[in-house]
Order: sequence, then structure tokens, then C-alpha cells
Amino acid sequence: MATEITSGPGAAGDGVRARAGGRAAKRALPPSWPAVVPLLVFVALAFGIPAVALLLGAFTVTDPRTRISSLSTANLTESLRGNYLATLLGSVQLSAVVAVLGAVLGAFLAQAVVTSRSRALRESVLSASGVLANFGGVPLAFLWVATLGNSGVVTSALGLGEAGWSLYSFWGLALVYMYFSVPLMVLVLVPALDGLKTQWREAASNSGATAWQYWRYVGVPVLAPSLLGGVVLLFGGAFAAYATAAAMTGSTVPLVTLQIADALTGNVLIGHENMALALSLDMIVVAGLVMAVYLPLQRRSTRWLR
Repeated sequence: MATEITSGPGAAGDGVRARAGGRAAKRALPPSWPAVVPLLVFVALAFGIPAVALLLGAFTVTDPRTRISSLSTANLTESLRGNYLATLLGSVQLSAVVAVLGAVLGAFLAQAVVTSRSRALRESVLSASGVLANFGGVPLAFLWVATLGNSGVVTSALGLGEAGWSLYSFWGLALVYMYFSVPLMVLVLVPALDGLKTQWREAASNSGATAWQYWRYVGVPVLAPSLLGGVVLLFGGAFAAYATAAAMTGSTVPLVTLQIADALTGNVLIGHENMALALSLDMIVVAGLVMAVYLPLQRRSTRWLR
């Protein structure tokens, strides 16, 4: 009996490829992958099911006479008309004002913290920012009402009521939202400012560039994605806020979150029971459009701040 022995470069190459393929398969499916299953299940239950329910409800319309439900875009069309559209635009306008002003003030405060030589000042500001960035809801509304409300301490002491000041207005609510937006911007921007290399400033100075030229051509372009990310974060925080506005202004300022709350409590016409879900879907679309602007710029700046 003859035994055929195959050898040569082709056989050796096949063996190397087989071993490489086996190693790639092992890398593609690490032995620790079952540990991720609980997280995936949690995400599916906590986010997947509510998202599917929201989508189905937003496109479901119930006939008030026959009580028969059917799929339709009537809810979404109605959510972009009349008072519903006014509340959505009001939330977008308020969130944009808070995001821009909070980003500007937070950027200056973050730069002051980074350039400060006092370690105690830096740590105290960052600690206070961490606390204030998470302070909201009814306690925040009570704090501002007691301070700058119609009978607030500061309002009565300075006579702001006679000058036409009102906390229960668009700009009053924007001022309250700035209370937690500016500290949040500080927390977002301080790490990015720490990432600016000293060599860049030295090179610009040696080339004869002024401080203004350094920030215009080097600092701000590198920090632009972080700044925009902070604006997006502040926009989202103000856009989704509910408790503070509900406790302080009620329906004085038209906001989509307050409109959703009214719809959930049954304050809608017969046949429009799913308007809250349609308005929620509108909010998700707005947030998605804002994030679509931020993500490409974030990837662009990653290589500079490593």
C-alpha cells in the first residue's frame, strides 16, 4: 500500500490559514461572552420594549365611534399642528437658549478653573459642579421661588416686581435651567481643556502668534467637538426637563413635556389618546437630529486629544 504525502508551499499555506482562521474564530467569540447576556437582556427589557410600544402607539389611531384601532400617521400629523407644535417649538427654543448660554458661561468658568494655580479652588469648583449638575426637580423650583418669586427674598429686597421681573416666564425658566446647566458644562469641558498640550501653545508663541490667534486657529478648533458635545448635552437636559417647569410655571410657558403630561392624564380629545406617544416620538427625532451633528465632529477630534 502506498501512502501519498502532500507537501510544498501550497499545503503549508493552507495549514497556516487554517490555524489563523481558528484563532480568528476564538477571538470573535471570547469565552467570557455569556457575561454580556444579562446586560443585553436588561437593555432589551428597559429600552427595547418601551421603544417598540412607543412606536406602535404613536402610529395607532382609535375610531371614537367604533373603538376600532388601526395604523395611521394621524397622530404624528396632529402633533405637528396648532398647540402641539407650539409646545414643541417652545421646548426647542428654551433648550437652545439654555444650551448656548450655559455653554458660553461654562466654558469661561472651566478655563478659569484649569488655569488656576490653586488646587483647592479647582477641587471645590469641580465638587460643587458635580452636586449642582444633579440638583433639579421640585426642590430647585422651590429654591428659586423662595428667592426670586413674586414674594421672594431678593425680589422684595430689590423691588424687582415693580421693575417688571417675573420668574414665571420664559427667561425666568431659562435662568433656573442655567443653575444646573453651567456646572454640567464645566464637568464636560475641564477634561478637554486639560487635554490641550502645552507644546501647542509654546509652538504658537514661538511662531509669533498672539493668544487670540492661538485660540482661534488651535484651541477652539480642537475643542469644538467637546464644546458642541456640551451644547448637545445641555440641550438634551433642558429639552427633557419636566418637574422643575411643572412645579414652577405650570402651563405659563408652553413646553412639550408639560403637554405630554397633560395627554397622559387624559386631557385630550376622544380618539387622540396616543398623542402623548406621538409627541414623545417627536422629541426622540429632535434629539436624534442634534446627535447626528455631534458624533462626526467627536470622531474628528479624538486623534488630537489622545
